[in-house]
Amino acid sequence: MALLSGCAELGYLSHSVAGHLRLVNAARPVDEWLAQPELQPALRERLRLSQRMREFSVRELKLPDNNSYRRYAELGRSAAVWNVVATPEFSLNLQTWCFPLMGCVGYRGYFEQAEAEAFAAPLRAQGLEVSVYGVPAYSTLGWSSWLGGDPLLNTFIAYAEGELARMIFHELAHQVAYAKDDTVFNESFAGAVERLGAEAWLRQQGSAAALQIYRQGDARRRDFLALNLRYRERLAQLYAGAQDDAAKRAAKQALFAALRADYEQLKREAWGGYAGYDGWYARANNASLAVLGAYNELTPQFERLHARLDGDWSRFYAEVRRLAALPKPQRRLELQALSEQGATDGRHPHSP
Repeated sequence: MALLSGCAELGYLSHSVAGHLRLVNAARPVDEWLAQPELQPALRERLRLSQRMREFSVRELKLPDNNSYRRYAELGRSAAVWNVVATPEFSLNLQTWCFPLMGCVGYRGYFEQAEAEAFAAPLRAQGLEVSVYGVPAYSTLGWSSWLGGDPLLNTFIAYAEGELARMIFHELAHQVAYAKDDTVFNESFAGAVERLGAEAWLRQQGSAAALQIYRQGDARRRDFLALNLRYRERLAQLYAGAQDDAAKRAAKQALFAALRADYEQLKREAWGGYAGYDGWYARANNASLAVLGAYNELTPQFERLHARLDGDWSRFYAEVRRLAALPKPQRRLELQALSEQGATDGRHPHSP
């Protein structure tokens, strides 16, 4: 069994390396794309915009000045990779897999959707709750700069201006600090950089219309997260309780039904019928709620830390790197202190 498992992991690593090399080889410098007379005007505009954002990321946000996001690739597919995440029936803890360099993470990424679905099938057969979802970009943490760096991709280049800025700033943030075996820390930090960075970009460089569109979308995103994290907490309390499995199963079904009903009300009363999250709620399960927690749980603490350091990006990154170097329990204690400080002073991280 150990031998078979080892062979399977070698096969997965081979798939990952080959997929990444194909992606990198498909990328060419943005200047080469722009030099093509036949390039579609919409793509030309987006590539130029991306390079202005890239310069802003270095100049204003103090993000790494390297080859990343200075090349572009057309992949001919809708996602860069497809992630597989899984949880037990009565848990919101993601199953983890461990790899060289990255350590242990709560997902498996595949460059082909069929490969992701094939990996997900036996997990479902084991009784795990599984979510398979497309990811528009990923970070190599800066180590692939010698290959040309992480490229811009067709999977996100057409995003609205604020969303494009968020994507680029988020992925670059992963090159600044990385805590091994701590997905929540890493994604929450990058989430704070993307939010604060996109707001800064739009205030300084964007149009009034782009800023309005971004803030409308960000308000919906915050409503979405608040609703789901509230139900995530209720489910966590249910799963930790003393009820038998049958009672938990019935209560869980009722909670997910209530979650979907509350979403429909939110969509109708606050969003003017905006239906962009319909697909997510149709597939919602423990695994998808667990991913939301991993990507957002600590983001307010990082935003609060940024504000406490007067918005000084260099000092902020230095402090995040210091936290990343700590043992995980100590790291959490220091971030919890930031959360408690915010509750005491009653200030939102974006408050003046």
